[in-house]
Amino acid sequence: MHSAKSKSLIFIGLLFNCLEMIFSSNAGFSMSIYNVTSQSIYLRWPKFSGASSYRVTATAVNTVGHSLLAHFSDVTLKGTLTSLIPNTIYAIQAEAIDKNGIILAETQIMQSTAPDIPVIDKAYSKLSNSITVEWRAVPGATSYLLTAQDGDSFIETVVTNSPGTLTGLKPATLYRVTIRSINSGGKSQPSPFRRAKTVLAAPILSVSSPSCDSIAVSWKAVYMAAGFSVSLMRSDGLGRMLKENTTNTSLIFTNLDPGTLYTIKAYAWNVNGIPGDDFTYNQRTSPNAPADVQVAFNSGALRAIVSWMPTEGALTYSVTASSGLLKLKCNTSSASCMVPSLQCSSEYYVSVTAYNDAGSSNPTDAVSLKTIPCAPVNISVEGDEPGHLLVSWSSVNFGHYYVVFVKSDDGLEVHCNTSHTQCHFQSDCGFTYFISVFAYNKAGQSPLGNVLNYSTAPCCPSDFRAVLVASDTVEVTWAPVRGAEMYETRALGGSGVVRCNDTATACTLSALPCNTRYNITVYSFSEARGSNTSCASKYVATAPCSPEIKSISKEALSAISVHWQSNNEEATYIVTARGEAGLWHCTSSGNSCTLIHLPCGSAFSVSAIARSPAGQSLPSYSVPLETGACCPSGVKLYRLGNNGIRVYWRASDETINYNTDLHGSKGNFTCTPSSGLSHCDITEIPCGDVYTVVVSPVTDKGPNLTFCPKKIYSVTCSGSSVGMVIYRGKSNAEQHI
Repeated sequence: MHSAKSKSLIFIGLLFNCLEMIFSSNAGFSMSIYNVTSQSIYLRWPKFSGASSYRVTATAVNTVGHSLLAHFSDVTLKGTLTSLIPNTIYAIQAEAIDKNGIILAETQIMQSTAPDIPVIDKAYSKLSNSITVEWRAVPGATSYLLTAQDGDSFIETVVTNSPGTLTGLKPATLYRVTIRSINSGGKSQPSPFRRAKTVLAAPILSVSSPSCDSIAVSWKAVYMAAGFSVSLMRSDGLGRMLKENTTNTSLIFTNLDPGTLYTIKAYAWNVNGIPGDDFTYNQRTSPNAPADVQVAFNSGALRAIVSWMPTEGALTYSVTASSGLLKLKCNTSSASCMVPSLQCSSEYYVSVTAYNDAGSSNPTDAVSLKTIPCAPVNISVEGDEPGHLLVSWSSVNFGHYYVVFVKSDDGLEVHCNTSHTQCHFQSDCGFTYFISVFAYNKAGQSPLGNVLNYSTAPCCPSDFRAVLVASDTVEVTWAPVRGAEMYETRALGGSGVVRCNDTATACTLSALPCNTRYNITVYSFSEARGSNTSCASKYVATAPCSPEIKSISKEALSAISVHWQSNNEEATYIVTARGEAGLWHCTSSGNSCTLIHLPCGSAFSVSAIARSPAGQSLPSYSVPLETGACCPSGVKLYRLGNNGIRVYWRASDETINYNTDLHGSKGNFTCTPSSGLSHCDITEIPCGDVYTVVVSPVTDKGPNLTFCPKKIYSVTCSGSSVGMVIYRGKSNAEQHI
């Protein structure tokens, strides 16, 4: 028996594994299930060609001897197997049969029936949107389908076991409740219904705290409600609970603790006294006004720090500082707050209000606050007299006294403390002063107002030099002075004024009239204060005027006399003859002088200048001058006897007498020929030397002229006598005085 039971269990397991598998002996013929209940299976199949009827057999695989046979005509392609056992697996076979009773095709399928129909034991409502159902478990059921129907509308939910709850229902509404059991095969038929009514909805509360010791509660009417119950208690559990029953829709609880959190609970009941859902709400009473308000004023930042004692239940605080129509606010969650952007020279009235989610307290009594005075305005500075400054300003509201600070650009600072609106200060030239005025009262110092810059007139460059650098040009230099941005040099003399403006500490006055005395002054200048007109002067005279050469006359063979017009006092005149041969000068304090030793046959440019203690004039206009073609030409040396030399030349003029000079390392020799001769003999001259030979004309009034060309000859020796005389060329020595 044990073996047979084991075989049966194995067979049932195989059937379950093959559940819903379709077996067909002929292609094209199959069977499907479209619905299952506890005792019924609904089948359908396709029409098979040649079949005149269909036969369906259902055999319970886990119940011995229980089978069901049903026949269907060829026009019927679906059928229902009824009176089956709940929660039972059936092997279902369908056969297509022809008119002769021959089976044309067959197919087989495995299917379980749904569990048995459950029975509701209880159905009740504890919440206004749900009904709870209790029942006994059904064998084979894996889950249950609960249904609540209200007229044509219904709500369903699937649960796994008892009890189960239907949610999403309407309050105070009567429902018909049914249940079905479910397994893998399908759903059972609905159970007999039970009626259940949802309880009343909870009243939705609107709660507020109109004062620090009261809470007001109101709500809208609840459908089917006969009355309401509202209770209130501190959320921390302290104190006693207050409870009120009413048929109205509002209540006020009084004599409560300020700033305290309370829990309010309310529900409605119906005519049978059954309570509905309850509604819970937490509400805090509004706070008391803060106490011990203190105000500390920060004068530097124009703000006030307001502090107070914290009050019970306050979440935030608001500080209001009012001055006329102006109101400044500061919000905080702590017990102090900074009120910024206060105005100077103002009186504020400061109060504090506490807040929480219930509302606000009454504001505290106002505390008076006077701010620092505003910065003085209309500051002016005047140089009322040399070396003094007068600073003045307008009076300021709430200003008890004033302090003026004057700081010079070298860092030195002085101040003046006064209850008036002006102060006197000493000043120096060339300084920039930075002037600031502050007002004071018990609250502190006013903000910094406008800082006034005042520059005194620049200092005078009294220590300056004026130097004549050319006959018509004076160069003026000086050391820089404090406060000067520019300098003006003025030269007063002659017929007008000459000016020079520059930022440098030097100025050149040019194109000045000659032989003129000038009064020169250097003025310092600044854009802020203009020119200092008290600067000292110096006198400078320009150079003498240029002389004008009137005539040039020949005095001798190498001398000329130059005449000019004298137009300067205390002047010395210098005449210069400039030519290729060099420069020749003569000096005189009169109106003429003589140039001597001029080389003959030369061209010169003659000019004159005047020189005095003031300086030197420009040169006069140049006058050309040519001296007479007087040095001989063709100078040659010839051997003369054993120890003699003859110097030969060609005279430029038969009336001129000449002198011959020979210079060598062994001696110097001179000879002067007789008048009218063009040669000169020198005897007993050493040989073996190089001689420089010069033939110069002889004048009546002076020594020989030395500007004639020099030639170099070598005198060789032949034994102890003169050998050859060889020309070596012209000398590199100077050819003029």
